[in-house]
Amino acid sequence: MTVPGLPMVVPSRDLPTRVRIHEVGARDGLQNEKATVPTEVKARFIHRLADAGLTTIEATSFVHPKWVPQLADAERLFPLVADLPVALPVLVPNERGLDRALALGARRVAVFASATESFAKANLNRTVDEALAMFEPVVARAKADSVHVRGYLSMCFGDPWEGGVPVPQVVRVCRALLDMGCDELSLGDTIGVATPGHVVALLAALDEAGVAPSALGVHFHDTYGQALANTLAALQQGVTTIDASAGGLGGCPYAKSATGNLATEDLVWMLRGLGIDTGIDLGRLVATSAWMAAHLGRPSPSRTVRALSHEDTEEH
Repeated sequence: MTVPGLPMVVPSRDLPTRVRIHEVGARDGLQNEKATVPTEVKARFIHRLADAGLTTIEATSFVHPKWVPQLADAERLFPLVADLPVALPVLVPNERGLDRALALGARRVAVFASATESFAKANLNRTVDEALAMFEPVVARAKADSVHVRGYLSMCFGDPWEGGVPVPQVVRVCRALLDMGCDELSLGDTIGVATPGHVVALLAALDEAGVAPSALGVHFHDTYGQALANTLAALQQGVTTIDASAGGLGGCPYAKSATGNLATEDLVWMLRGLGIDTGIDLGRLVATSAWMAAHLGRPSPSRTVRALSHEDTEEH
């Protein structure tokens, strides 16, 4: 239920005043669904997210349909949302994916690297360094065309095959992605095993290696209920870009222990209580996630969506 005046706003002096939420529900969220969501529903989802105030909405992925069949409609979907006045990054695994994205006018792309050999093999069928070599021409061509490039880095805090991931190992790959031209990095806790102290240690090591918080985003999964705590730790270290997924959709099809992403609504509730501006209309966002949950035939895993959903979550 909605209670006026809640959450109470109690700012903290050691936190940023504004945060940019990088919404991944339409791509990272829906790619893990067993059933394929119709293209028109995906487009409506993205439009509704924009109406709720999200300014960065990851739209789709230009990967081979064999690997992610849920996103095989990228060529049909992107033109349906391209006119929105928001940033619409798309995932491109290689030069072919970049060609497809650029042909449709995409101006923001992302590459997807791994901090561990096991996940690089499972996800890309390459070693870490082979994957980096594959991305070099992709990033170079994108930058030559003035396209913004994000570098995703998976398994930054733990790997289901290798266990703990040494901080220097993560820093090395981060540095390589930035050196090849990535504009920003997203540090992924792919299986949700990070804890706040680990987050602080990695961010401190990156800072020592010349990677400023302004170049970083964080991408936490909530497998062990740590996503919001880890987000707060990152905010305290100066990070102002947070990945989140509307309604808590998503996981990772190549890591079976990866559960849902941090729910955008849960994040907005916490940030609102801290007095941090996001520009997001929480009511519209909750209504959107409840609407998508109905299309998927199950309740949203977001606690905030569940708490606030009532008759005004109908489509408006």
